[in-house]
Amino acid sequence: MAVSESTARQYALQDPDVRLMLRVRDDDAAAFDELMLRYQNRLVTVLEHLVNRRDQAEDLAQEVFLRVFRARKRYVPGAKFSTWLFTIANHVASNSIRDQSRRPEINLRPNESGPLGSSPLERMAQAASGMMPTRQLDKAELRDMVRSAMEGLNQRQRMAVLLSKFEEMSYADIATTMEMSVQAVKSLLTRARLNLRDALQPYLDRGERPSESTVSSSSTKYSHDDQPSDVEP
Repeated sequence: MAVSESTARQYALQDPDVRLMLRVRDDDAAAFDELMLRYQNRLVTVLEHLVNRRDQAEDLAQEVFLRVFRARKRYVPGAKFSTWLFTIANHVASNSIRDQSRRPEINLRPNESGPLGSSPLERMAQAASGMMPTRQLDKAELRDMVRSAMEGLNQRQRMAVLLSKFEEMSYADIATTMEMSVQAVKSLLTRARLNLRDALQPYLDRGERPSESTVSSSSTKYSHDDQPSDVEP
């Protein structure tokens, strides 16, 4: 889709990372290094949660940055830089997952430091604990339960939750990143939250740890139209 000159100028003025990318377009190596420094950890974190392997996530992150570099001469600001970057990351992750012989599992480990501050998983666990305030919940165990519940989400639901909770993207930015309408993103996140609620409720109510079949069944219930796209960036 063509981007108007006024739109490109607006993003260049508002987003310092867009300005860095414009310098990359002009073959400024230092600007590219700065963008990698700003986004590499965040990118690897999201990718690791999608593919369940740190080494694979690091390889995929390098592929994302390679695509960014190769596309530099065609770059025109039409969104926030982070939105554009994670759109590429979504394509790379979707293609990698599609090529795997088995359905990948998410591996959400607490990360108490980094550019995001406190762990998004920790915040999700704290939010879940509010569903049942009368029970005294062990934080480490609750994180494990949230991680287990997240493993039950399909790839598109998982990506939407990661962008929402980890990158704190708006519905509009998630829609751009995942090439969906805003309404579709809202529906996708609603289904993901229902899946998480269904998976976590027995534990929050009675301390029961759900079986893998329970988590899988909960995800399937709300995932009929959430299959990943195979569109190249």
